[in-house]
Amino acid sequence: MKKSYILDTSVLIDNPDCIEILRNGDENEILIPYSVILELDKLKRKSDLSFIISDIGAKIESDENINIIKNDNFEYSEDKLGDEAILRDIKSFIENKSNGVQDSHIVVSNDRFFRIRLGIEGVQAQELKNSLPFMTEAQVYTGFISEDEEKVPNCFEWIDGKPFFHSSTPRCVDHENKPWGVTPRTVYQNLAIELMLEPDIDIVTVISQAGYGKTFLALACAIDLVIMNKQNYEKLYIVKPNVEIGEKLGFLPGEVDEKLNPYFKPIEELILKLHDKRPANRFFMETTPGKFKLDPKKCEILPINFLRGMNLENCVVIIDEAQNLTRLQTRTLLTRMGHDVKCFVLGDINQVDHPYLNRYNNGLNWIVKKFKGFHNYGHIVLKGAKSRGPITDMTLSTNL
Repeated sequence: MKKSYILDTSVLIDNPDCIEILRNGDENEILIPYSVILELDKLKRKSDLSFIISDIGAKIESDENINIIKNDNFEYSEDKLGDEAILRDIKSFIENKSNGVQDSHIVVSNDRFFRIRLGIEGVQAQELKNSLPFMTEAQVYTGFISEDEEKVPNCFEWIDGKPFFHSSTPRCVDHENKPWGVTPRTVYQNLAIELMLEPDIDIVTVISQAGYGKTFLALACAIDLVIMNKQNYEKLYIVKPNVEIGEKLGFLPGEVDEKLNPYFKPIEELILKLHDKRPANRFFMETTPGKFKLDPKKCEILPINFLRGMNLENCVVIIDEAQNLTRLQTRTLLTRMGHDVKCFVLGDINQVDHPYLNRYNNGLNWIVKKFKGFHNYGHIVLKGAKSRGPITDMTLSTNL
């Protein structure tokens, strides 16, 4: 029986291709509430969603087979959007256009609480099943395999109590890496460095909870690779989604650099910490104490919005907080990378701050799922007793 799938805002933002996936050729019907269109139009002003919304808009505008559900008896306005408006449109359609028959109409949403509300209202709802294949890969695959598991490229295996690296040049990692003078605190940090410095690996994902040194280690490896001019890397790019925690800061004054400073200041402080450990003068235009300024010819910190259309070559790219990227954003970033690029993708899937993402459907999980098995990809989950400090350790141990 032909089904009618009604899509909400969350599922469209998570995966704009859901329209074609759920239609399955000409098998099913796709409907979108008018309140969703208005909400997407409002969200296009958000810098971290603008190009995703643009992609969704292009798909909807060019698709003549999408039906828009609109309640002609209601006066729509920007201040009356959200779940309540979407629910109103859906119920009105089912009651008036389908004579109350609900069996063939299914709302697809990645918002769990909205699905619960729909169930209470007697409306069928489901999660986008296309998200399910990605949901546990970054948790299940830690970078290590057991003795009876299939050996994937660049994985680790414990042999006689020591980590064995199944790379293009298989070896036991019994040495300690010290990029830019940084000494690893755990064996897992040492193996993460091993992956990031491996010449035959182009992209590495590093996952851990807060305080295990992901960004610090990646910066140390990147500075070492760029300043020492290893493998022809000439510049470092650092990309981080500007997703806020809690209340929004609103519009910030100043030029682009001033607006981005609150988001990227922690990274600049880590670079200065590495500079204190071992001078990295080539990374700075000014090294007078209190007046440090990064040299854009050697190091540039960019919001993801600025990367569309760019072609990155001969550089190291660090993508921080990748759990706050959608799959479309992640794909956009990775397709910017040309020849002689090494990419470090960092994140914590348990700390997702993006309103439309969770630990299962984010871009970091997408990379681990899709890239596992490639000869130029490596992955590791950092573990160990030590982290940022005693308060962080106490917080993590109690699952606060």
